[in-house]
Amino acid sequence: MSTEKLIFDEPAQDVARLTIANPERRGALDHELLDALGEHTRTLQARCLVIRGSGPVFSAGYDIGGFEEGRFEEAAERLVAHPFQEAIEALDAYPYPVVGQLNGHAIGGGLELALACDMRIAARGIKVGMPPAKLGLIYSHTGLRRFIDVCGVANTAELFYVGRNVDSERAARMGLVNEVVDPEQLDDHVLSLAAEIAANAPLSLTGNKRVVRTLRDQPLAPDVERELIELRESCFRSEDFREGVRAFAEKRRPRWQGR
Repeated sequence: MSTEKLIFDEPAQDVARLTIANPERRGALDHELLDALGEHTRTLQARCLVIRGSGPVFSAGYDIGGFEEGRFEEAAERLVAHPFQEAIEALDAYPYPVVGQLNGHAIGGGLELALACDMRIAARGIKVGMPPAKLGLIYSHTGLRRFIDVCGVANTAELFYVGRNVDSERAARMGLVNEVVDPEQLDDHVLSLAAEIAANAPLSLTGNKRVVRTLRDQPLAPDVERELIELRESCFRSEDFREGVRAFAEKRRPRWQGR
């Protein structure tokens, strides 16, 4: 699938790179971009895949600015269930290592997209954060489990309960990123790392990634998973979620009602 919002290139042998090129929307994840990301990821065979942003951001998360008031619930559920989940699953299923190059801020769904990568290298000075509490959004249990796997329960609680962005150095201490480098060195550093990964034994790369993923993904009991999905979906019908998105767009404090 072709789109100007996602640029593909091969900067080194056995290395593929996908660049989120949606600067006017701060790298927002819309249907077109996510469909293209999932499609490219499913068809590539490079031994290392790099995902990066462009401009001052990696991705500002879901593109919620276009939600229609009359079809708010449907639009919200459609975006976060599909194709966002399919793009995340495609990255999870990619047989070789995926490196997230955080050239700029990674917020909300943009940060979860980064956490779907196997490693993350961040430019010094960027910020990452999760704003669901400021939007009235209950996050998916699969997304929250990803955060717990990467940075632990306490750090996940801080990100989701406080909703405050943290800088790159704090993100590294929390385990959200593997390494922080100066912005002017980021491209060369990530490309060198990706080329080093791609030069390693293919069977080792795919085998170790499969073992890591298998050990990480412990399934929930079906009834528990259904309950968590229903809890997640309930927030899309809430007045607080509508108010949170309106307040975000209007750059004001939300007036919560608890329903």
